[in-house]
Amino acid sequence: MTCTLSAWIMSAWLSAAAEPQPAARALLLPARARVGGAAGARVVTRNLAWDGAATALIICDMWDVHWCQGATARVAELAPRVNAFAEAARARGVLVIHAPSDTMAAYADHPARRRAARAPAAAPAPESMRAWCPSIPSEDGAVWPIDQSDGGCDCVPPCPEGRPWRGQIAAIRIAPEDAITDSGVEVWNLLRAGGITNAILAGVHTNMCVAGRPFGLRALAAAGLNVVLARDLTDTMYNSRARPRVSHFTGTDLVIEYIERYICPTIDSSALLGDAPFKFAADTRPRVVFISAENEYGAAESFASFAHGLALTGGTAVEILQAATDLAAPDAHHIPGMQALDAADCVVLFARRRALPPAQMQRLRGYLGRGKPLIALRTSSHAFAAHGRVPQDLAQWPEFDREVLGCRYAGHEGGAQIVSIAPAAGAHPILKGLQGPYTEGETLYRSTELAPSCTVLLVGSHVGADGAKPAAPPPDQPVAWTTTYRGAKVFYTSLGSGRASFAKPWFRRMLANAVFWALEKPPPE
Repeated sequence: MTCTLSAWIMSAWLSAAAEPQPAARALLLPARARVGGAAGARVVTRNLAWDGAATALIICDMWDVHWCQGATARVAELAPRVNAFAEAARARGVLVIHAPSDTMAAYADHPARRRAARAPAAAPAPESMRAWCPSIPSEDGAVWPIDQSDGGCDCVPPCPEGRPWRGQIAAIRIAPEDAITDSGVEVWNLLRAGGITNAILAGVHTNMCVAGRPFGLRALAAAGLNVVLARDLTDTMYNSRARPRVSHFTGTDLVIEYIERYICPTIDSSALLGDAPFKFAADTRPRVVFISAENEYGAAESFASFAHGLALTGGTAVEILQAATDLAAPDAHHIPGMQALDAADCVVLFARRRALPPAQMQRLRGYLGRGKPLIALRTSSHAFAAHGRVPQDLAQWPEFDREVLGCRYAGHEGGAQIVSIAPAAGAHPILKGLQGPYTEGETLYRSTELAPSCTVLLVGSHVGADGAKPAAPPPDQPVAWTTTYRGAKVFYTSLGSGRASFAKPWFRRMLANAVFWALEKPPPE
């Protein structure tokens, strides 16, 4: 059985509704996948409710030393976090399997090695777990996002290849109740003997061993296991001088995107450890968090495509937090992953009439209260003023438009609009590369009572659906401006209604300019 992404989505919904597990061993894992086109695939996050006793954590090739000095240093930095994650998993009944390939002789007398070697033979192991697994059917037609033909060493000069590893790095504890193996067949025997149907993969390297080993992501998915990658507990072998010529860490992110689209979902270590996900010290990219929570304008797809481009060309780390697009869904008023705001440098928001759990709303308020910048689009002027019946224990922010965006949302005019640069806007950096006027088919928002701190950049003039100006047109409206909130830089535009807006070069240029204006960095040329 091949675990395609669509099959995973169905099983994820079922898992989320499964019977509660014993509290001492329950795992609630927010798992992220991507659905749709490779670059513009929308993010889907659902909670997996797994029993720890039915789960294995496989730690792949966290060797003591690697032929690449950069890889050795990153493994050493990553290892304490992997160890902490393994300790937390072990405490919940998870079987921890250490898989430092090519080093089994070093563990011949270790009880964890004997446990793996002596596991009773199960039914014949699936073919995918008998040898290296280069691909699975769900990858048919997919294009690998990075070039790894040169071995992936990022050092200058490149390190000479070899096999210097002698065992797993000592910073990761091997408990007597664990298992040690580099054999897919032995992993299969261990899983079958323990009634284990779920697996978490951590370790290196994402684009090589983690994906392709006989105990790796592809092999387990093809064998019908429920499998996820711990996306912050991994690293690629990628040379940033190779295609697509992005930073080493962006290269890892692109591989993770690919895995989420074609192989299996991912989680991060905060699911068990509770704090912020792991980040390498050398990963100094500004972190842009996109929050999508609306059901009319296709922001789920538009944000994914835009964020992907921003990571490729702008040198930023991007994270997409995606709420349900169906307001009737049980979790419609919930945005998974809001802890990402704790380390965010910029937030891009496209939300419409949602309420949130108080802790999630407080995270947003806390982010803005720290003077961090916000880019807000279209319906974000009424982002947290929910209509209809919502649970009373949820938090709203009906004055978000007045308090944060510096305006009062007063509805909209039907028809279309002509968008022009405001006469007093000058050479504002957000307008770099824009000329106008632009004809937009979206309705014109009425944004009144602008705060004195607002600087209007674009104005919209109402026209009919046929493009003609009415005999008595309503007043022109500001449609893009900057303001501040508690020291935070804020940009808001009432434009952006749908995929058509994001397909327009001028709109994408304006939005990218706004992000780099907020980050106080020059935009890429």
